Amino acid sequence: MWIRSAIRFGVVMLGLHASLLCADDWSFHVRFQQEVAGGSGRFHRLTREEKWRPEETAIIVCDVWDLHHCLNAVHRLNQFTPRLNEVLKHARGRGAIIIHSPSDCMPAYKDHSARTRALEAPLADNLPTDMGLWCSAIPEEERAVYPIDQSDGGEDDDPAEHARWAVKLSALGRNPGTPWKTQSKQIEIDAERDYISDRGDEVWNILEHRGIKNVILTGVHVNMCVLGRPFGLRQMARNGKNVVLMRDMTDTMYNPKRWPFVSHYTGNDLIIAHIERHVAPTITSDQILGGAPFVFHDDHRPHLVIVCAEDEYKTAETLPPLALKYLGRDFHVSYVWGSETERNLLPGIEVLDEADAMLVSVRRRTLPTEAMAVVKRFVAKGKPVIGIRTASHAFSLRNNRAGAGQDDWPEFDSNVFGGNYTNHYGNKLVASAYRAMLVPHSIVNGMEKRPFRTGGSLYKTSPLEKGTTTLLLGSVDGQPAEPAAWTYLRDNGGRSFYTSLGHVDDFKNEQFIRLLVQGIYWANGIPVNEQVFQKSDSYWATTNVPDGPHSETAWYRCVLRLSGPWASDFSVDVPSSASVWLNGVSLTKDSDAAADALLVDDANLLVIRTESGLTVAPTIRSKSRTKILEGTWQFRIGDREEWSNMPLPAKFGAGSDIVFSD
Repeated sequence: MWIRSAIRFGVVMLGLHASLLCADDWSFHVRFQQEVAGGSGRFHRLTREEKWRPEETAIIVCDVWDLHHCLNAVHRLNQFTPRLNEVLKHARGRGAIIIHSPSDCMPAYKDHSARTRALEAPLADNLPTDMGLWCSAIPEEERAVYPIDQSDGGEDDDPAEHARWAVKLSALGRNPGTPWKTQSKQIEIDAERDYISDRGDEVWNILEHRGIKNVILTGVHVNMCVLGRPFGLRQMARNGKNVVLMRDMTDTMYNPKRWPFVSHYTGNDLIIAHIERHVAPTITSDQILGGAPFVFHDDHRPHLVIVCAEDEYKTAETLPPLALKYLGRDFHVSYVWGSETERNLLPGIEVLDEADAMLVSVRRRTLPTEAMAVVKRFVAKGKPVIGIRTASHAFSLRNNRAGAGQDDWPEFDSNVFGGNYTNHYGNKLVASAYRAMLVPHSIVNGMEKRPFRTGGSLYKTSPLEKGTTTLLLGSVDGQPAEPAAWTYLRDNGGRSFYTSLGHVDDFKNEQFIRLLVQGIYWANGIPVNEQVFQKSDSYWATTNVPDGPHSETAWYRCVLRLSGPWASDFSVDVPSSASVWLNGVSLTKDSDAAADALLVDDANLLVIRTESGLTVAPTIRSKSRTKILEGTWQFRIGDREEWSNMPLPAKFGAGSDIVFSD
């Protein structure tokens, strides 16, 4: 029953990595994300098996340059290029073609036979008209919020180190801003078989000439060049190639000092998730080489899987923003969501086999036998388990047992949390919680000692099992206090933390947030840095224009990607009190400057500063065209002149969610 149901979700249960269906074919376990329900913003992370013929496959190596202006980017690239080279050697030996695409470096290869081979590929009959252009967004990305702010260029160097690196680049005779001249010497180029090109039309000609159906993108940086180059993921996807990203052979240009203020590697995860949802699936290098996927040396984040399948307390809405804001610094977080159509399915639950910790917010589900085995196997390994609210009765029906082919786990509460949930007090009784002990404990550090009001009813949880330590007590008038948060050391050595709080209103309470976040850190044996709770409220956020009015100075920005007809008499109409910039050029005093500043068939940054908000959407005009810019912009309150531009071209610095095109 479970297998039939899972197939309805497009899931194929997979065996060992890198298995071959036959001697001549590759069998890839392709990972993709499918929306739980239209407009939900939640996605099942799933896999399917695809059989590829190597001779119908190309690997494109994007911008694996010899040098880069960001020193940390160089260090990270040097970590995975040896493995990437092994991937290419293995794939080449199987008959796949390799296309080396170090942008801006073609002069270094003008006499190389691999460059000549690329130039000699015959013109394809089906060459897309825009294949030579950067692609800032595809239609599938229109409803998605781009997950990171890369408008500073993604530089994450220490400023002093960055300055010294720039001096060194200059001493080498390189431009510190664009120091690349060749591909990294760690990547071998086979002069007899490979191709070298940084042009989308040339790459397309090669693919069509060689009968290539499948394309693997590798290299850097995934949020800029790998996505947007003329030979990148977006162009391949929009033009019909079966394209995937090799997600462990790439890196992101992301600075943790920018929104959403997470670790560099979490920024990488967020971009990969965006790609899997809206652009293309992904694979990993171990599916070609064997072994395990590549992990950066200093990426020590535990993988926390949040399993969420309950409707009453809306944790599907409250947990993701909490996890992004408070866990993105030290954890790799992924999600397993309940099915919207079949109550007892948790598509993608097998990810627990590779997880380090689990947070449970599930209410009265039974699972297919194979799925329950995954949960029990995880717990048996002694790994951390965190539970909130309904996790105490996650896999227990109220008065029934599981049906045929399904398993329940009525003892989950006592086995995993040391709890004893029996019921709850009435919803109309006002509940409060307070610290159970005054002795220090990392989970309650920083919490107030006075009681605070909780959301929802108070759970009846006592008496607890031996091995528990009660941290928080809850009470209602006229009734004995009940444990509301505690730790439990399981017989197998695993750490568990549970709180009966978790109502939607609890997530508005700083005391609860601190309790839950510190409970997650404690369960994983990680000290909590107080910086976790110190978040900036000043950043570029998305908004729908028109919006406002605002009582403070407000800045707005978007990206325009316009074709040739817009170049004639181009202008921008905004309120007379507003200031306007296009690609850093002020249009406020000279509206005629707009036509000169416009980059046709490229990304253009439009920035507007107002004292009252954009209550009317701006309009752009040319001699033959008009467009009202209603839709998603980026917005922030404040007043800094540097916000009028980005330190790099808009095609690199802007996200896909603020692009307006003709």
